[in-house]
Amino acid sequence: MQHKPTLTTRLIATGCAFLLLAVVSIGLTLWVTWKLEGGAASINEAGRLRLYAVRMALALHDDDAARLHELSGKFDASMQLLRTGNPARPLFVPWSADVHAGFDALEAHWQHARAAWADPEGGHAVVAAAGVADDFVASVDQFVNAMEVQISRWTAVLHVFQIFMLGMAVVATVVFMVMSYFLVLAPLSRMQHALARVRQGDLATRVPVDSDDEFGQLAQYFNQMADALQSSHEELERKVSEKTASVEERNQRLSALYAVSALVADAGGLQVLAQGFARIVREVAGADAAMVRWSDAANARYVLLAGDGLPPGFAEREQCLDTGACVCSQPKARARLSVVTVADEGGMRLPHCHEFGFKSVISVPVRQHQQLLAQVTVLYRQEHRLTRDARELLETMAQHLANGIEGLRVSALEREAAVAEERGLIARELHDSIAQSLAFLKIQTELLQGAIAKGDDVARDRSVDELREGVRECYADVRELLVHFRTRTQDEDIEQALRSTLSKFELQSGLPAHLSMQGQGMPLAPDVQIQVLHVVQEALSNVRKHAQARVVQVSVLRHPHWRFEVRDDGRGFDPRAVSPDSLHVGLGIMADRASRVGALLRVDSRPGEGTCVTLELPRGATHTAAPDRPDAETAPAAEEAAPWKA
Repeated sequence: MQHKPTLTTRLIATGCAFLLLAVVSIGLTLWVTWKLEGGAASINEAGRLRLYAVRMALALHDDDAARLHELSGKFDASMQLLRTGNPARPLFVPWSADVHAGFDALEAHWQHARAAWADPEGGHAVVAAAGVADDFVASVDQFVNAMEVQISRWTAVLHVFQIFMLGMAVVATVVFMVMSYFLVLAPLSRMQHALARVRQGDLATRVPVDSDDEFGQLAQYFNQMADALQSSHEELERKVSEKTASVEERNQRLSALYAVSALVADAGGLQVLAQGFARIVREVAGADAAMVRWSDAANARYVLLAGDGLPPGFAEREQCLDTGACVCSQPKARARLSVVTVADEGGMRLPHCHEFGFKSVISVPVRQHQQLLAQVTVLYRQEHRLTRDARELLETMAQHLANGIEGLRVSALEREAAVAEERGLIARELHDSIAQSLAFLKIQTELLQGAIAKGDDVARDRSVDELREGVRECYADVRELLVHFRTRTQDEDIEQALRSTLSKFELQSGLPAHLSMQGQGMPLAPDVQIQVLHVVQEALSNVRKHAQARVVQVSVLRHPHWRFEVRDDGRGFDPRAVSPDSLHVGLGIMADRASRVGALLRVDSRPGEGTCVTLELPRGATHTAAPDRPDAETAPAAEEAAPWKA
């Protein structure tokens, strides 16, 4: 099987041929030029023979034998040079038949002239020398003319060869341009156009393979590359389409989860949460209807909380189901995500679903901490198969619903605990203040009755005065409690709240009160501020009731940790002598509030030297609320405050 020569072979062969032709042409031109240069030198050398002949004739005429002998030697040397030539000069006689004949004639004349000039007959030799010189010069001219004719022939040959070389150069240029176009430029242009179409997106572009040379191989490789690109592009489009569909599906799932999370965060009640979840799960699952059923703690029955897309009359029949009655009310032990196809006439397990035209039912249990809280039911009017992704989505949404239900339950418990705690606080406040005053009033009332019965006017008046003072104190306690219950912080800085508290104290007691703030620190947490204000208010209340002070000083230190001091110049007392059932119940209230925020409460007082109540907060009070129970750091506060707890 014959193969065409490759493009490289053809280009190398063509280049070698042109190179060989150029080398031969240049070499031949140089050789002819060299010969012409040697011929010119030989003509010049032959011209010297005329000069030598004339000079020898003059020397013979002058009878100068030495001069004649010298010139004869030079003449012989020139003849020898013409005969042998000299490549170094260069000097070459352009030999031809005429040139050889002329040279032989010249040499014969030279021999004849030498013999004539050597004749001892002096006068006769001089006369004969002139004729011999003329003949000799004529022989030299004949020899020179023969060489000039030969050189002119070589010159003509050189001109003809140069014209030939010019024509060959033109032909070679044309041949090279034609070969370049058909062998290189045309295939390259096809490749450029094909690449341009591929760059524009036409991956179906192909290049015809019409040769076995390099461009033919390049065309094959281009077609293979185009096939690979087209296949890759089609595969990439397919994968992108699949990925886009997957991303859209994931976005839908995320949107559904976000919607459920937002619903769980914003739902104010179980009914609102269930109704919103039923709507979302129906949209996400592409179902015809959806229901949310709540199960009681004993898992004895399921109550319909909410439904979306339910036909009229369906909700009334499905309002309450006993556990195990159908797939919508699974027992806790066997509850799992299940897909059930509604049976035909013979299948009476789901009679209501079949009656209202549903063909498939998906049941999703809602669990939280191994407890079955509810069950979500999704209904389709056509048979429906659940994919793994859809199953995972429904289970995740059910888990969000369980978290929402649990969150509502925890919130309700927290509200209940907060109400109970607030009621306990009010009860302690009433017990520690008003209840004591009312007990005192009750005793005074009985004393008043006894004095009236005995007719003791002094005791009666004393009891009336005590009752009046007790009522006044009770009324003051009620107003103070109302002030305490209304206390709220409106700013991160507690300074303004303290100034407002001191202003109210000055109005109630008529005593001057001063506030001193020192240092800079982080603001207190809101719940800590409330407890601190209550402690300060209780300390001020004790000053108003018992201290008989002239001035009150409240000092606050922010750094390195918060410390509050309420100092008065009253009569003071001995803290160790105060019993738990004493009327000084404010100390117990302050100790209880200090323990709530993990603070250290210290009461420094001596009879006749005034009282100083110090409250030192832990460092964590500036960031978060303190724990409900004192830890190791705050245990001394609880121990020291213990004697004054009610």
